[in-house]
Amino acid sequence: MVIKLYYKDIEKIVMEIMPKKCEVTKVEPEGLNIVIYLKNVNMFYACDQLIKQVADAIKKKVFIRADVSVLTDMEEAIKKIKQIIPPEVDITSIRFVPEFSEVHIESIKPGLVIGKGGVILREIMLQTNWAPIILRTPTMASNTINGIRKSFVLEAMDRKKILSSVGKHICQSMPKSDWLRVSFLGGFKEVGRSCMLVQTNNSKILIDCGVNPVIGEPTKAYPYLNMMGFSLDQLDGVVISHGHMDHMGFLPYLYEYGYEGPVYATPPTRDFMALLQQDYINVMKKSFGTDPPYTKKDVQKELRYVIPVDYEEVVDITPEIKMTFYNAGHILGSAMVHLHVGEGLHNLVYTGDIKFGFTRLFDPANISFPRVETMFVESTYGGWEDVTPARAQSELVLTRVIKETVDKKGNVLIPVFSVGRSQEILLVLEDYYKRNPDFNVPVYIDGMVLEASAIHTAYPKYLRENLEKRILSNQSPFESPMISVAKGENKQTLVGNGEPGIILAPSGMLNGGPSYEYLRMMAHDEKNTLIFVGYQSALSLGSKIQKGMKEIPIIGDDGRTEIMKINMRVETVEGFSGHSDRSQLMTFLKNVMPSPERVFTMHGDWSKTEDLAKSASAMLKHNVTAPLDMEAIRLR
Repeated sequence: MVIKLYYKDIEKIVMEIMPKKCEVTKVEPEGLNIVIYLKNVNMFYACDQLIKQVADAIKKKVFIRADVSVLTDMEEAIKKIKQIIPPEVDITSIRFVPEFSEVHIESIKPGLVIGKGGVILREIMLQTNWAPIILRTPTMASNTINGIRKSFVLEAMDRKKILSSVGKHICQSMPKSDWLRVSFLGGFKEVGRSCMLVQTNNSKILIDCGVNPVIGEPTKAYPYLNMMGFSLDQLDGVVISHGHMDHMGFLPYLYEYGYEGPVYATPPTRDFMALLQQDYINVMKKSFGTDPPYTKKDVQKELRYVIPVDYEEVVDITPEIKMTFYNAGHILGSAMVHLHVGEGLHNLVYTGDIKFGFTRLFDPANISFPRVETMFVESTYGGWEDVTPARAQSELVLTRVIKETVDKKGNVLIPVFSVGRSQEILLVLEDYYKRNPDFNVPVYIDGMVLEASAIHTAYPKYLRENLEKRILSNQSPFESPMISVAKGENKQTLVGNGEPGIILAPSGMLNGGPSYEYLRMMAHDEKNTLIFVGYQSALSLGSKIQKGMKEIPIIGDDGRTEIMKINMRVETVEGFSGHSDRSQLMTFLKNVMPSPERVFTMHGDWSKTEDLAKSASAMLKHNVTAPLDMEAIRLR
């Protein structure tokens, strides 16, 4: 049974529908879309329903671009674009991409560039023939975003070839599959190196490909890719749920060893991949003294293959598998992955990491799906005892501990993950400062916190509505006057000048990075306070200190082992995690619609996954299981 049109059939249908006066020169699959190139753009726009008619006929998203032969000269096009766009709009960049017949226009206020109903975009296309792509300029400078956008232009030819290959593969005909199985390659009955293979007769999709960032030993840090049973070049695609290292940190390795296929992720996830993977290369050398599993060249190659997908956009990722991302509420761009396999063969949801509770950054995780027979749910805090206090109480405790430390002229160190927790804590502190104007202690951010915050300002639609509005009106909380950026040369002065300060620095588990450097400078002084606000892996330095260890053997500047004494106050404030606690996980499973027939727990220590599985089984009245790494289960 044929379940897809071959791309040549799509081309034939398009040519039959399009009026000859449009002068179509070619029809190409391009990644997830079909692109129609033509010489007469004005004639196409004269037929209002034409694009809808084509999209309905081929069941694909359709883009219209002008043939390269009719594109306006770039200098002339810039003049026309600036005449068309309202004068009050600040254009930060205009880049032409001839390979795609596109012009990329960046602005702080992209809505004004688009115009009501897209009227300005249409006018740009009609007057220049260049297809305008509107990008939001971050309110804070971001080297990551700027680098990615520049590379898109510089590597456009390579990317076009990649997208064409992916598009043709997705549009091919294929016999109907009659079985579906999943293999667990990492992150099952453990936290770290999340990786799951979804496989049918005809398709092979990898969901997540992470590392355990607190372990240097490859056999414990990296997923069991050798268990796949086939070479990497047979993979149809990789889906990344979100931009934390334990979910995407091993992905560049695939490109080092032969994979040349697509990666599907939300736009913010793509940006965080670029930021954190390159940092991981440095951390591996510095913290573990070992060579990383890939190089910066592999990260750059990986980014050429990323195909961004927004929330609730239904896309074909193989001829028989449709994928949809849904908000997971965990970090910026974090997604639950819904796969619709075959024509009704099976529907599964992989939650990734979810937050089904209040945060200042995001709406709670989505609970409504078109269909779902099987669900894989995270269990980081799935244990019996994992019930966190009310959020208001957590914020009260955090600010109280900070004030007590400041009153003693001490400094506060809060180890944070660059992405997610750092921005959440900044919002909490900003609110406290607004309510207490006399409290004027500086908040210092270090490491990648600044860059991660800048990326947040480029994607306000992924944030809570009130926060989105603030960023759109140039009132970003991440640029508050209370925030200062710690510089490398003044760190020692910062903690030793006798003036109190609050320091937010990665890594969140104290395994290297600026937070570890500050700990070494601050640990001896009992006036200082260390506050944990996020998950601490059992093998991390943060976990050891959290459990009461007072003397830590470390390598000194001279290369010799010395003892770091923890005299500073140590506190753990629960309630700020981007993960759901036990009660939130149970409420999530109870409210998922439709209720899944089968549930598997993952992404949690052995006892946590088992505890959640037992409780969920009793609540849902059917079996919930906690599989182990290297197991495989047939779903159909």
